[in-house]
Amino acid sequence: MDSHAIRQAFIDFFVRKGHTHVPAAPLVNKNDPTLLFVNAGMNPFKDYFLGNKPPEHPRLVDSQHCLRVSGKHNDLEEVGLDTYHHTLFEMLGNWSLGDYFKKEAIAWAWELLTTVYNIPQDRIYVTVFGGDKKEGLAADEEARALWQQYVEADHLLDGSKKDNFWEMGATGPCGPCSELHVDIRPDTERNQVDGRALVNQDHPQVVEIWNLVFMQFNRLADGSLEQLPAQHVDTGMGFERLAMVLQGKQATYDTDIFAPLLQAITQKTGIAYGAGERTDVAMRVMVDHVRAVACAIAEGQLPSNQQAGYVIRRILRRAVRYAHSVLQIEAPFLHTLVPLVAQQLGPVVPGLLAQEQLVSTVIQAEEKAFLHTLAQGLQRLEQVMQTSLDAVLPGEVVFELYDTYGFPHDLTALIAQEQGRSIDEQGFQRCLKAQKERSKKATALVQDDWQLVHPDEPTTFVGYDVTTAEARLIRYRQVKAKGKTLYQLVLDQTPFYPEGGGQVGDTGHVQSGEERIMVEDTQKENDLIVHFVKKLP
Repeated sequence: MDSHAIRQAFIDFFVRKGHTHVPAAPLVNKNDPTLLFVNAGMNPFKDYFLGNKPPEHPRLVDSQHCLRVSGKHNDLEEVGLDTYHHTLFEMLGNWSLGDYFKKEAIAWAWELLTTVYNIPQDRIYVTVFGGDKKEGLAADEEARALWQQYVEADHLLDGSKKDNFWEMGATGPCGPCSELHVDIRPDTERNQVDGRALVNQDHPQVVEIWNLVFMQFNRLADGSLEQLPAQHVDTGMGFERLAMVLQGKQATYDTDIFAPLLQAITQKTGIAYGAGERTDVAMRVMVDHVRAVACAIAEGQLPSNQQAGYVIRRILRRAVRYAHSVLQIEAPFLHTLVPLVAQQLGPVVPGLLAQEQLVSTVIQAEEKAFLHTLAQGLQRLEQVMQTSLDAVLPGEVVFELYDTYGFPHDLTALIAQEQGRSIDEQGFQRCLKAQKERSKKATALVQDDWQLVHPDEPTTFVGYDVTTAEARLIRYRQVKAKGKTLYQLVLDQTPFYPEGGGQVGDTGHVQSGEERIMVEDTQKENDLIVHFVKKLP
C-alpha cells in the first residue's frame, strides 16, 4: 500500500464502525494558551474531554498533523540522528467521546492491524499500564483482561507510568494507555533476541506504532488528578511508522512519504542517500524540517523572533545549516522541495496546496537571509576554535553568535559537539538574562490611570463570526514607551483578536464619524481586550 492508501484504509475502517470523519485542525494553536502548536491528535478535542462543550458526534476519526519541538514533547534533537523521529508527523486517530470505551477500542485495533493491514500477530507486542504507587494508581487490569483474548501472554507486557500513562502536558486530560509495538527485524535477529526485551528500548526496528489512551482523569495545576465527567477513548497511530511497517522498510525515511524529497536532494548534490552516516543525517534533517516549516507557514505561522515564529525559524535554520555545512549547498534550496511536500501533505493540509507559492517564497527569503549570517557566524566560530583549545566554548561567545549572527545556541552546541567540545550553557543563560533585563528597561511602559466612560460594561470578542463591529468606548488611557505616546482603548465589543498563543495581535482601524484611526496592535490585559492607537477617536 502506498501512504495515501494506508491513510484512507484507516479512515474507511472507522467510518464503517460508525465514526464521523473530521478534517485536521490547524497546526498552529490560536485559542489554547497552553500550547504553541498541536502536539498530539487529541488537542483539538480537549474541550470535549474536559466537558466544556458537548461533541457534535460521539465517534470521530481523523488524520491530524502534529509538531513536537518544544515543551514536554520535544523530539527536535533526535530528528535526523536516528531513522524514526520527526518534528512534524501525522497521527491517525479514532475517538470515543463518552461513547464506547476499552472493549471496543481494543477489539477494533486488533482487527485493523491483523485483518486489514495484515500485520503478522507474532510480530505485535502490547503494553498495559502496570500501576504507580506514588500516584496511588492501580494497574489497568481491565485492559489486560481484554488483551488476553487476542495476544499471547509473552507478547503482553506491563508498562511504567512514563510509557503507559498518557498526559498532554503539565495539566489537562490524561489516563492509562495500551501501546502496540511491531517487531520488523529479520527472522534471523528475532530468533537470537526475543522482541519483548526490546520493547520501549529505543530500538529502531521494534517500534511503537499505536497508542490507545483511555481518558479517565484531568491533571490539575497542583499535580493532583480528578475524574473526568465522562470516559473517553483517544487513540493515535503514527502514520509514518505505520507506512514503514506496511511497506517493508527499516526506517520511516525509506517510505514513499520521504523518498521523493531525498531523491531531489540527491539530484541536487550528487550524493546518494545511504552513502554515509554524516550525509544521511543531513538529508534526514532537511526533509523532515522542510515539511514542518512548510506546513506551519501554510497555516499562518511565519518565521519570526518570538514564540511560535521563533520555533519555526529555528527549525528552518537547523536544516539550512546541515545543507550548507555537510552537503555544501551554498544557495537557497529547501524552498524547491515545497511542491513535493504539498503533494504529500495535501490531503491533510489543504492550505499547503492553495498557498504553495507563498510558502516557497517565505522559505526562500529565510534561507537567503540566514545563509548570509551563517557564513559570517561560521567564520567567527572557526576563529574562536582556532585561537582557543578549551574543551568548553565560553558562554559569552555562544551569546555573541546568538545575538549578532542569529545562531540558536543549540546550533552552536551541535557544531561544538562535532569538534569534540561543549558550550558553557550557564554562561550563555546569564548573558541572555542580562540582555532581557536591558530590553525590559528599554521597553518599560509608563501608563496613566484608566479614564472610565462606561465602567460597568464588559468587553466581548466577536471576531470568530465577524470582522467589523459597531462598538462604544468603555475606557481609555495614555501610555508611553520607547519615546512614543500611544493610547489604549477598550471597547464593549471587538472583532480584533488579541496577541496570544504565538499570534500577533490584530490590526485595523476604528472609525468615529469621518475620522479613521489606525489600530496598531491588540493585546489582552486581564479580561480586557486593549487596542493601541496613536490618538483618541
